[in-house]
Amino acid sequence: MKSSRNIIIGVIVIIVIIVIGFVLRSQQSPAPVSTDGVSAPTSVAQPGTAVAVSETTKVSSSLSEYQNAELGFSVKYPSGWEKEETNAGVAFVIPIDQSQVSTVATLGANIQAFSGTCAFPPVTTIQSRDTIQVGSETFDAITMSNTVQGRDYFNHMYSLQQGDICYIFSFASITLSPVSKGLTGSNVIQAQNNNKAITTSADSDFTAVVKSFGVVTTPAGQDESTVSPGTK
Repeated sequence: MKSSRNIIIGVIVIIVIIVIGFVLRSQQSPAPVSTDGVSAPTSVAQPGTAVAVSETTKVSSSLSEYQNAELGFSVKYPSGWEKEETNAGVAFVIPIDQSQVSTVATLGANIQAFSGTCAFPPVTTIQSRDTIQVGSETFDAITMSNTVQGRDYFNHMYSLQQGDICYIFSFASITLSPVSKGLTGSNVIQAQNNNKAITTSADSDFTAVVKSFGVVTTPAGQDESTVSPGTK
């Protein structure tokens, strides 16, 4: 468990560096999600029902659903992913198939909610820009990659503006050089092929998580002007 948490911390640090452009344009703490101008919620609590700040439920043998009423969103994710809540959302450590010859060291995903306008960080390593349509919502997307001291970094990010809240979805992978693992000859080619397959599969699962995004709203309170003591 300690090693898993160390991996989580590493993933979060990487993703925080990537999304720092968002943070600079946002307030220091997440604000309650405004429901003005957003799509119909996928989960609405009934009046008088206690609403948990966050909740995880099993959808199927392979799928779980995470809901955060405070930050106003829900997503479905593979049950094998290790979930860790953060102040602004939720982070996931994605397991790596250790039976394959590969040098993939880290796979992680992160979902955060910020008050402010979405804006991707001004980096120079953007490979591509795109959009995906999910129902009536349009998500902006970018992919980025970089190699530093033999380590390959790959990131896939989506953003969605909902009223005055920006939702940021980030996928990150770190791949080590074959030399660092002592691989030689045909094992190098095998590892490179497996690295690509493992990262592509995790990225595809991550995109499915993004596409499962839904808005969660909480019940409205009563008009205090009509129920407060002393009101005539």
